[in-house]
Amino acid sequence: NFPEVTGRICPAPCEASCTLNLEDVPVTIKTIECTIADKAWEEGWIQPQPPEEKTGKKVAIVGSGPAGLAAAQQLARVGHEVHVYEKHARAGGLLRYGIPDFKMEKQVVQRRIEQMEAEGVTFHYGVHVGHDLSAAELEKSHDAVLLAGGSEKPRDLPVEGRDLDGVHFAMEYLPQQNRRVAGEPIGNLPPILAEGKHVIVIGGGDTGSDCIGTAIRQGALSVTQLEILPKPPEKEDKALTWPHWPLKLRTSTSQAEGAKREWSVMTTGFSGKDGRVTTAHCVRVDEDLKPIKGTEFDLKADLVLLAMGFVHPVHEGLLESLGVELDQRGNVKANVLDYQTSREKIFAAGDMRRGQSLVVWAIREGRQAARAIDEFLMGTSLLPR
Repeated sequence: NFPEVTGRICPAPCEASCTLNLEDVPVTIKTIECTIADKAWEEGWIQPQPPEEKTGKKVAIVGSGPAGLAAAQQLARVGHEVHVYEKHARAGGLLRYGIPDFKMEKQVVQRRIEQMEAEGVTFHYGVHVGHDLSAAELEKSHDAVLLAGGSEKPRDLPVEGRDLDGVHFAMEYLPQQNRRVAGEPIGNLPPILAEGKHVIVIGGGDTGSDCIGTAIRQGALSVTQLEILPKPPEKEDKALTWPHWPLKLRTSTSQAEGAKREWSVMTTGFSGKDGRVTTAHCVRVDEDLKPIKGTEFDLKADLVLLAMGFVHPVHEGLLESLGVELDQRGNVKANVLDYQTSREKIFAAGDMRRGQSLVVWAIREGRQAARAIDEFLMGTSLLPR
């Protein structure tokens, strides 16, 4: 549904699986996809595709990230009345509020939203289902409900000093900057800024990389990224890894802008002055991630950003009130055939069902869930899986 998105932010595991990658010259699928999509927009080839007939069925989608948007577009195009409920001021989920503009400009998302509105999708902004609107009311007023709210419960770091001012989750930091860039108010929250500070980013993934790039652009004095896992090899052994996604050293453009990267490091605590963090206490770890005695060291830390991933969806509010069954990891339990939860007319897709994952998986699940919902409502479906 959104090749201009995957063409910008997908890590392109397809290129790692390309036969030509055995000689380090894979087909540049990601760049090709982005170029074709951008050309199509530029030439006006991408137009709204409203349905010829309406089904009279009404579907609610909770969350407007990639899974919710993909499902909404598919369902609207086959004639269902689709309502997307978004707790924030604008649609897009992490595409809007998590990914920095230097990686993907928000007009890329906005033009799709406008296309979907022209196709009949209705967006309800500032509506937090389970708080502003009861789950029971939503279920009663729609023929089917898709839960696509993402995996928003961040993994915490329960160490001494965690409660000091200046220690924040990445997703407290990144959305603020995206709102500033968009001219959107940040509300009553205290501003989190890296200007003139020594910044520590804990976590070596994409979110950590986004924190690095943002902190550098805000004028940080230094940025250090800590990863508890060992440093990967510079190059993979393709005879062993191909066609699978290889473990190897990857350096993002943000990291290349000046971050110091440390591997095999555990953060054991924080200390500060007058309630504000000033120091991160660390130790080297062995291959079993056990602290190595005598390797303790400290780092200056005026701002600490925790980017260690997400554990599961937020349970309080919507999920608790619906009473849907959860799996062992705390995600909404549903299979990939019918995407149906333990409640008959309630479906789930994307990170809320599978856990933290890639945007391509979210789009795929949104499309497949749309087909499942269409089949549930109409008895059959012409939508692709």
